[in-house]
Amino acid sequence: MNSFADKTVIITGAGKGIGRACAELMAQRGAHVVAMARTPSDLETLASGIGARTITVDLADNAAARAAMTEAGTADYLINCAGTNVLESVLDMTEDGYETVMGINLRAALICAQEFARARVKAGGGGAIVNVTSIAGHRGFQDHMVYAASKAGLEGATRVMAKELGPHGIRVNAVAPTVTMTELAAAAWSDPAKKDPMMVRHPMGRFAEVEDVARSIAMLLSDDAPVVTGAVLPIDGGFLAV
Repeated sequence: MNSFADKTVIITGAGKGIGRACAELMAQRGAHVVAMARTPSDLETLASGIGARTITVDLADNAAARAAMTEAGTADYLINCAGTNVLESVLDMTEDGYETVMGINLRAALICAQEFARARVKAGGGGAIVNVTSIAGHRGFQDHMVYAASKAGLEGATRVMAKELGPHGIRVNAVAPTVTMTELAAAAWSDPAKKDPMMVRHPMGRFAEVEDVARSIAMLLSDDAPVVTGAVLPIDGGFLAV
């Protein structure tokens, strides 16, 4: 099991779902967790439960995102997990929906990565970033146009980050999960009419759990992946293989 003793990790979107699972796992493995989220009550339970240092922030606000990263300080790792979605078709896409999804899923992730990297370079380099994307960036899902664009864009940015930050010893990777069983997803995918056609495309016969994604992220951050950078790791039970 990888140890992150005496290391500091910043996690965006840490209040719920994959981000929360990452916060709990990294704390279990010895890391000092700086948790960012919009909902104070979520952060309060992380502070009391795992001793996380917490920052309440709406990352859709560019200035607030930069200020939050400054408050977080220099860290060893960054997990860009904050995300949202507005279900709109190609014909029904709205400007508000576009700005909401792109602002959180892509622009905020780039701002946080930039501020993290600047601090790391100033500290002498090293460290690692993992960006959380989605299989929606690889396959076309109904009503997911802007979401897909945001996640595909983040994967492209991940490769540029890996190229430009590699000389500073900073590794940058992404993970692309399939349907992941957060509380909201479990409710959304409980209908067999929706679940079964999707499940048949998963050779392993199940969707991902938040802990599955968190463990894969921890692996990419760890010293067990010393020359892995610029990669996009599907966490999808084989979905993209078939």
